[in-house]
Amino acid sequence: MSTVTGMPALAAAGGSFLLEARTPEEVFTPEDLNEEQRQIAATAAKFAREEILPAAEAIEAKEPGVLRGLLQKCAELGFTAVDIPEEYGGVGMDKTTSALVTDHISALASFSTAFGAQIGIGTLPLVWYGAEEQKKIYLPKLASAEWVAAYALSEASSGSDAMNIRTRATLTPDGRYYLLNGEKMWITNAAIADLYTVFAKIDGEKFSAFLVERTFPGLTIGAEEHKLGIRGSSTCPLVLQDCRVPVENLLGEPGKGHHIAFNVLNVGRFKLAVACVGGARMALTQMIQYAKERKAFGKAIAEFGLIQRKIATAGARLYAAESMVYRTVGMMDAALASADQNDPKEVQRRIEEYAVECSILKVYGSEMLSYVADELVATMGGYGYVEEYPAERFYRDARINRIFEGTNEINRMIITGWLMKRAMAGKLGLLPAIKKVMDDVMQPPSFDGGSDSAEPLAHEAEVLEATRKVALFAAGVASQRYMMGLQDQQEIMADLADIIAQVYALESALLRARKLAAAKKPAAKVAAEMTALLAEETIALADQAAKRVLAACADGDMLRTQLAILRRLVKSTPADTVVLSRSVAQACVMADKYPVYSA
Repeated sequence: MSTVTGMPALAAAGGSFLLEARTPEEVFTPEDLNEEQRQIAATAAKFAREEILPAAEAIEAKEPGVLRGLLQKCAELGFTAVDIPEEYGGVGMDKTTSALVTDHISALASFSTAFGAQIGIGTLPLVWYGAEEQKKIYLPKLASAEWVAAYALSEASSGSDAMNIRTRATLTPDGRYYLLNGEKMWITNAAIADLYTVFAKIDGEKFSAFLVERTFPGLTIGAEEHKLGIRGSSTCPLVLQDCRVPVENLLGEPGKGHHIAFNVLNVGRFKLAVACVGGARMALTQMIQYAKERKAFGKAIAEFGLIQRKIATAGARLYAAESMVYRTVGMMDAALASADQNDPKEVQRRIEEYAVECSILKVYGSEMLSYVADELVATMGGYGYVEEYPAERFYRDARINRIFEGTNEINRMIITGWLMKRAMAGKLGLLPAIKKVMDDVMQPPSFDGGSDSAEPLAHEAEVLEATRKVALFAAGVASQRYMMGLQDQQEIMADLADIIAQVYALESALLRARKLAAAKKPAAKVAAEMTALLAEETIALADQAAKRVLAACADGDMLRTQLAILRRLVKSTPADTVVLSRSVAQACVMADKYPVYSA
């Protein structure tokens, strides 16, 4: 495998989707993948089909050596080395190709969890923050999967509040070792890992990271957790009792561990969303195939309208998530194209630019997968509820995605808070955009539910623009009411985050659908119909969320005035979602799978 560069995309500023429209040519989509990238995606998909899925029962039963053996087979294909530079035994792929591997290998959640921890949060701290000698020692072993990696941040009393960890590190009198004391919880890959990135506070104050080998004295691996889902992945506590860690194994600078924790988790959120897309694509395929085969009242249940609605809605949300994932990674690669690849801090800074998009993807992708898994169970009825069929495992496995890499509640706070913080710092023109909308809302809106434009998806574009205005209007009202205290109004922050996320989702879907139409691709029709379904969802969600924000910020005549403005902004002639759902479902049934993209 070699370094691969995809089609160019615009390295737009993070969060700028909320302020300015883009053109189809400015975004990267799966249709822009080059031939080598397509081959790598196909290889990953084949590995999932022929190696991972046949071993599913053994993985779920935690049969010794199975998970590690599969990781080593991945290493033989270069998959565990995608984000490791060549000089340390890696293959130094671009971020798009790395995302493709994660996407198409995510056929079984237990395996993709272990794999994601290995190549992401287990390896990237070393890639970005490791000293030269640390990289030479550890990265080749991680690239080859000779060693398995784990990341130990969470504690029983500090899950989401990561900076509140209690694990301490104390320098020995001779200055040769740090003694670590504490307990880490819910550590993925714990029982099979050889190297742990452990976070502790030096002298109880300086938040720092340490590279802890499995054999270091004082480290004990606790018992496996009995989990609702991802049962085949290892999840154990780590107990550190005067664990002796050589001073050379301090990762990065003392007291700067929060940079490591948060920057690595940012990429972890993106990769989690990618895995959710891969998992949802497989779950939707199973839903379609079962609906075609299952007969009731003399015909396949795929012919029933309510089953078609399930298939169509699942497909549309998957299409939106997939479009956002590849749009975001396209921006990352475009930003990294001009970066010094030998300067980890510069690479981190370029990726961190898209922190808000990564949090949006984490929330949207995980909730999309949960919806698809739930509707898979519903479609299969009683069969979906028993362990003999994979639907119940999809359902159980999906739930964790809304918890790890920062709960969806935390990520909703990040979405709104990050945008507001950048606006206050003058790095994003959010405040002028809010002021303009607030000045304009008393004027009749241009969105009237109908368009004479000949441009494809003109109505959906108008819905997008209306939703963008709703987001800015609601943010303006909330900012005026609470000002700097807005960050303490979690319910309002979350509602704003949901509207903002819908803007990114709908725009990503719309731009991709237009790009498909311009290229006259076979999937253009179903992509357009999925975008139309998404537009109806978007405006309805924005309307409801904005009403909650307005009601929390005003009352009396002021509230009535604001609600009147909102009604004008969201005024729309609804599309016929019955016809759209039937057509999308028919395309899925004819393709026998998700009909827009596959490896």
